[in-house]
Amino acid sequence: MDAPGLTVADTVDVIQRHYNHLHYALCYQFHGVAHGLEARYADPLRLIRCGYRVYSQNDEDGILDEIFRRIGTTSRTFVEFGVGDGMENNTLYRMLQGWRGAWIEADPKRAGQIAERFARFRHAGVLRCKNAFITAENIQKLFGELEVAEEFDLLSIDIDGNDYWVWQAIEQHLPRVVVIEYNAGFGPSAEWVMDYDPQHAWSGTRNVGASLKALELLGAEKGYRLVGCNLKGINAFCSRTWWAKF
Repeated sequence: MDAPGLTVADTVDVIQRHYNHLHYALCYQFHGVAHGLEARYADPLRLIRCGYRVYSQNDEDGILDEIFRRIGTTSRTFVEFGVGDGMENNTLYRMLQGWRGAWIEADPKRAGQIAERFARFRHAGVLRCKNAFITAENIQKLFGELEVAEEFDLLSIDIDGNDYWVWQAIEQHLPRVVVIEYNAGFGPSAEWVMDYDPQHAWSGTRNVGASLKALELLGAEKGYRLVGCNLKGINAFCSRTWWAKF
């Protein structure tokens, strides 16, 4: 954990979180084996076995660790949008392991909290941040302003609505792995996408985002394979480097 400016308290917090959730993951796996998990969950290639939470919302931290253990890293860089106040997302744990990258957050208050809380990382050039409302029309411009490289390791998308349309609009950049939120309410096989609305803000309706199948097909068009989902059925993981690994 060699991130610049990481305090002793920060380090202790990360270690404690990591220990707690590794313990939970091990207990879950033992419980599953003891009670006869379905054979598909016993497959050693199945990512769901590897999930745990450090700073992610659910078990995404562990799944991402396993994905990059299998395929390796290149630049160890990330881009994530929809990061909240910065303390619960899919890339903070990467950053504390020495990665660099960029965050985009639409909410001005949360963006201000990020600017204050992560000032050391920003000043060290580890983290670039932008307060902006993301649309399919402006995402490439925002990437340019943040000086995002054409190829990088990880993209995480969680904007509660236009996720499908924004990923579709990213045509000039090629992340190796994409984590994207999906709507599990439509099951694994229904192809459904909400109508695009550049002003969309989630109102609590279940008819939001896109189904898993729709995102799987979009990924395939872009050269990605769906390689797994997290335990709660919230995030899908897609990779361009998947052969013989999953």
